[in-house]
This record gives sequence, structure tokens and C-alpha cells, in this order.
Amino acid sequence: MATTVAGAPAAGLERSCGPGRSDWMRSRSLGDGVQVLQAWFGGRGFDRHRHDTYAIGVTDVGVQAFDYRGATEASTAGQVVVLHPDEPHDGRAGTRAGFGYRIVYVAPGRIQEAARAIRGRACALPFVPAPVAVNARLARAIRSAFRLDGEPLGVDGLIADLTEALLDADPSSGPPRTVALDGPALDRARRFLDAETGRVIRSVELEAITGLGRYELARQFRAAFGTSPYRYSLLRRLDRARTRLHREPSLADLALAAGFADQAHLSRQFRAAFGVTPGRYRALAAAPLARRSS
Repeated sequence: MATTVAGAPAAGLERSCGPGRSDWMRSRSLGDGVQVLQAWFGGRGFDRHRHDTYAIGVTDVGVQAFDYRGATEASTAGQVVVLHPDEPHDGRAGTRAGFGYRIVYVAPGRIQEAARAIRGRACALPFVPAPVAVNARLARAIRSAFRLDGEPLGVDGLIADLTEALLDADPSSGPPRTVALDGPALDRARRFLDAETGRVIRSVELEAITGLGRYELARQFRAAFGTSPYRYSLLRRLDRARTRLHREPSLADLALAAGFADQAHLSRQFRAAFGVTPGRYRALAAAPLARRSS
């Protein structure tokens, strides 16, 4: 549970790739100030250290034990761990069976910006008193981070979800602000996403079109349309690809035309949305036509 957003290992991580041959760890950046990491350790994971980000993780399997704020803590499968910036901690398996976890590191500045939009005023960084808890909302947000491809709208939505859940878990943060909808701005955002289905949309584009900050827009968009701007845009691009499957023989060209990095990227997102790969969808759609012809 220790790395820096910039990508350089934090103190104590040297041992995570040591003699324990079954131990493993992999991480990737989702953009400025956001990194995800997944790992499994059979014994000691890393020594006492601290980093300057929020570390928000979920234990996938086993018992994760660590020393934090003067106490020994343990997280079991399904529980969420929240470590605040600059707080020393270590990490190890709580049993001989080992443990696995997923974690998201977020720069405090990004949490602060989202919190200000959510509360409608300047406020302190959210502080969650219990480092280990059952928090379904945080767990969902953490798991969703590992399905993101680093698109800006997706990362902004992740930060908004994490920040809202952190604020809800902070008893000192006060009640949430009522979401007031800016109908014309939301309509402009939706029409823009409907029209731009051939590329990745950046957050600054929607900010310019709507006049709303990215986190305020994310809150209002979800309240109005039941999903995030990222998810809405992704599905419109997948709809574009699906309607053109029958007349575009090259899936690689189809992927690029819908703003995906390559055919594998399209196939992964297509299957997640529709339950089948683009190739199988095309074959299934063509089957009735083939039967009629025969």
C-alpha cells in the first residue's frame, strides 16, 4: 500500500519484490495525481513509511494488517482502508495465508478541488476517523478505478465519487449540499457528447461548453441523467461502433473511428457494455439473414 503518484517507490517498498517468490505488485497511472495499484503478499509487504497522497484501498482476499496512528489495524476481505496523507504506516499479512488488495492513490489537491465543488464552499480535506470500515460506496469506486483506461472524464468521475464517499464518512464535514440543476448547461453537455462520438472528450471541453466546473458538472449530470459524463460518452461511442459493425469489415478501423486506442480496447469496452465481443455481436446479427438466404 505504498507508492507515490509520481511513480517513484516510497520508502519501504524495496522489500516488496524481495525473496517471497509468490509476492507480486503492479501499478499504473490514471493521469495527473491518480495512480492505482494491485498486489498480493504472503508475509511482510513493506516497512514503515509515509506518502503525500490519500491511499484508499479494498482488501480482496485474506487479512491485511498494518500499524497506523498508534494502533494495529486489520482489514478482511471486502473491507475498505483509508490512509490519510503524510501518516506513517506499514503493511503485512495478518495470517499465514497472505492477503491481496487494490488501492487508489489520489493527490490531496484533487480531493480538495472536488470537495469544494461538492460542498459549495472551501472546506478542510475530508478525514475518515476509522482507518478500516465496511463502506460499499468506497469499495465500488475503488473497483471501478481498475476498469478505467485513463480517459479524463472517467478519472474526474472517479475523484468525484471517492470524494463524496470520503465526505459522507467524515462526521465533521457537514451535510451535503442540495444538487441544483442547470438545465441549459446540462442540455449543452448532453448534445455535445451525442455529437462527438468519434474521439475521447476532455473535461476542459465540457467546462468551456457548460460554464460548470468538472466536479459540479459530474454531480449535476448524474442527478439529471442517471450516469456520469464519462459513462454517457463511452456508451455513445460504443453505440456508434455497434451500428457500423455490419458495414465496416475492419474492427481495428472501427475502433479508431469511435475513439478507442485499438481493436482490443474496443473489444474490452464493448463486451463490458453488451456482454459479447464486437465480432460475436456481428456474427449473431448476421445469423438470421444467413438463414433467410439459405
